[in-house]
Amino acid sequence: MAVKKTQLYSSLWAGCDELRGGMDASQYKDYVLTLLFLKYVSDKYAGKPNPLIIVPQGAAFSDLVKLKGDKEIGDKINKVIDNLAAENDLKGVIDIADFNDEDKLGKGKEMVDRLSRLVGIFEGINLSANRADGDDLLGDAYEYLMRNFATESGKSKGQFYTPAEVSRVVAKVLAIPPETRQDATVYDPTCGSGSLLLKVADEAPNGLSIYGQEMDNATYSLARMNMFMHNHPTAEIWKDNTLAAPYWKEKDGSLKRFDFAVANPPFSYKSWSNGVDTARDEFNRFGYGVPPAKNGDYAFLLHILKSLKSTGKAAVILPHGVLFRGNAEATIRQNLVTQGYIKGIIGLPPNLFYGTGIPACIIVLDKAEAATRDGLFMIDASKGFIKDGNKNRLRSQDIHKIVDVFNNQLEIPRYSRLVSLEEIAANDYNLNIPRYIDSSEPEDLHDLNAHINGGIPQGILMPSVIIGRYSPP
Repeated sequence: MAVKKTQLYSSLWAGCDELRGGMDASQYKDYVLTLLFLKYVSDKYAGKPNPLIIVPQGAAFSDLVKLKGDKEIGDKINKVIDNLAAENDLKGVIDIADFNDEDKLGKGKEMVDRLSRLVGIFEGINLSANRADGDDLLGDAYEYLMRNFATESGKSKGQFYTPAEVSRVVAKVLAIPPETRQDATVYDPTCGSGSLLLKVADEAPNGLSIYGQEMDNATYSLARMNMFMHNHPTAEIWKDNTLAAPYWKEKDGSLKRFDFAVANPPFSYKSWSNGVDTARDEFNRFGYGVPPAKNGDYAFLLHILKSLKSTGKAAVILPHGVLFRGNAEATIRQNLVTQGYIKGIIGLPPNLFYGTGIPACIIVLDKAEAATRDGLFMIDASKGFIKDGNKNRLRSQDIHKIVDVFNNQLEIPRYSRLVSLEEIAANDYNLNIPRYIDSSEPEDLHDLNAHINGGIPQGILMPSVIIGRYSPP
């Protein structure tokens, strides 16, 4: 019987509670997700023929259970995890946490008791039936932990997590055709924990071939584990700096081209040019302009554009500033618009992301129709959200409206419209959404005569009142 989602959530967070006091909340993930991964692969693959993950003798979660109360439990847990990592080429991925660290877990009996209780919490859940009624319980639990880790860890620790609601919008506005083959490719050059890639793959009925690159070692490890836990063990994730050392290349040394791409790069990344020769870039990514030395937003966008096939599509989350900032960015923006590469822009509400309260937008690229594109579709979705603690969150109806309106190019007053390239040119290629969509609510107009005398107004509209005749009741 599949574990209930609420039971799984409470068990996982109880594990976090066991770790409080000895370490920063950002480090919980190294311990909790390692045990979650070990429990999952043990329940799913231990003793099974032709497993995707080999669980060797002495490296199953049941072997951790035997260590409860053992004076050397920390050291022995490390050895169990090392054994599993070595067997499956996961060294440096699942063995980051040190379960024998006295500074974090306490000394002597304190460590024994803490780790014994932690193992006991995971012992009580069964993850062998991951999906129930089409619901990916483990994937939801992973996102639940990521959300809580990002919330508790402060600004700098939320960078690896894109809120699930935003990920769904990004994945759906790509409008992946249902007949898309499994060997079609999706790429994220700043993949973080992999949530965006997984959401896109879920939009393709036949699945997709996943490629990603991530610079941060701990976050790269999360992505690798996440792919296994979402049944994408063949996903290709590489650890390195994408802009300075892109790993995915064609045989001729040029950047590999993908069918789809998604990304939530670090906003306004100041060190983007470290290791990048912008004047003689071997991948010719900066033909439309070189981004400012201290702001990498367009560097990531240009890298993604160069990484798309001639029919490729991409959706990229960037800060609103990319729509209107001047100088070098204005030149790049004008070139991208005149080339027809930008299909549309979706303005999101503020305070959706961990680590920043500034509003962001989704820029949708589409090379397939670039040559004939004569307009750019804009959505101002900045007012569609619900407060959730100290953050804002997209509701189901907000997601549905954005996706339906964008994919069907529906024009709705004060929400969306198709803006001609001529109008954009007349605005000097400034793409700030309020220039094109007035999302403000109209002022309430009052009929003074009706307020005083009653009746139905039959007058004319004036700036703040209606003055005219009325019909008595």
